[in-house]
Amino acid sequence: MPGAPLAFHVMSKPTGAVCNLDCEYCFFLSKEMLYPGSKFRMAAGLQETYIRQLLEAHARAPEVVVAWQGGEPTMMGLDFFRRSIELERRYARPGQRILNTIQTNGTLLDDEWGRFLKEHDFLVGISIDGPPEMHDAYRVDKGGKPTFGRVMRGLDVLKRHGVDWNVLTTVHAVNGDHGRTVYTFLRDELGAAFIQYIPIIERATEQTLPIADAGWGGGVKGRPLYTQDGNLVTHRSIGPGQYGRFLIDVFEEWVRRDIGTVYVQMFDTALANFYGEPGGMCVHAKTCGQQLAIEHTGDLYSCDHYVEPGYLLGNIADRHMLELVASPAQRKFGQDKHDTLTRYCLDCDVRFACNGGCPKDRFATSPYGEPGQHYLCPGYKDFFHHVRQPMEAMTRLLREDRAPSELMAAYAAQDSQRGRNDPCPCGGGRTWKRCHGAAPAPAR
Repeated sequence: MPGAPLAFHVMSKPTGAVCNLDCEYCFFLSKEMLYPGSKFRMAAGLQETYIRQLLEAHARAPEVVVAWQGGEPTMMGLDFFRRSIELERRYARPGQRILNTIQTNGTLLDDEWGRFLKEHDFLVGISIDGPPEMHDAYRVDKGGKPTFGRVMRGLDVLKRHGVDWNVLTTVHAVNGDHGRTVYTFLRDELGAAFIQYIPIIERATEQTLPIADAGWGGGVKGRPLYTQDGNLVTHRSIGPGQYGRFLIDVFEEWVRRDIGTVYVQMFDTALANFYGEPGGMCVHAKTCGQQLAIEHTGDLYSCDHYVEPGYLLGNIADRHMLELVASPAQRKFGQDKHDTLTRYCLDCDVRFACNGGCPKDRFATSPYGEPGQHYLCPGYKDFFHHVRQPMEAMTRLLREDRAPSELMAAYAAQDSQRGRNDPCPCGGGRTWKRCHGAAPAPAR
């Protein structure tokens, strides 16, 4: 089909916005308003249509990812996912490799789930925001109670059954000043080897901010449908400089100890962009439009962050998924990411690494006075400037067919000459002995 990409990614939401938790910052909980009266369960017929079309759409690709998200997808129950595996086997093309993934809060996982996920080689993303006091600040259940203990039991299930897993950590007002603490907790206490950081940026208008500040969860009366509108943010949102400092704080720990053993998506993407290859994060790609979301009804939207009426492409029961992905509307949606960059972005010396960030967060004003600047721009600039030299060094190592981890020896040599009371090279204002020169504190 003309204009159709070789491959694309779809976040499938079989329960729609329904979840057993009530995380305060979860913008997606409000999306249930789009489907009043729905039971919020993907029907068997639609499930089959979805799997069949997804595999057909990737007939030319060596691999297809079947990704389940929510809401909380495990609320569908195991039989739904067993049937998904059967449908994949029925409709798979010869030689087509299928990777199954699921993003979960982990609270409903038990040994039966563990056996199933291991047997079918699922990659499981589990949401954990750091040590208990940071995780439980916003990740609560329907009664407002903490969830950390239940999430840890779910993670233990994954570990016990040898399931491949990674961590998705949102960065917000509570954990945003504690990058190294969060990172070392995930690494040392949980044993995470693959980590994604997602900044919490909750947009609001003057009218919606008072309600939005109370949380987007189902327990909030009079809550609005969350849309990408407004140039204000909630009190839970990360600050631009705060996010840059968080990333630098993590990087200074990672670059000394964990290159090649712990994979942080942001750092992998930055290295790819410095090397001149596409990275794994759509937010720092030149264009977008190949990360879509499908609702439990079969409605296909331009992006997970744009599940709102203006970005509904159509329904896969009416038009084939590939036709919708290749539609002029979706191609324009993706190209607009590049075409709407501000002059300040176009003049930026690290644009090749940043590419203006995700369009959903371009609601600030640039130093040139232009609307449409990314909210996190100051933090992104701080981070990409800070890592430029080590990223360029790792790029040289890669071009010489050497391991980027060799850079750790150079850092060790520099650190051996550093005085305890010298300023820490992270730039945070503390001394070396009280910052990255100190042993990581054990998590409480």
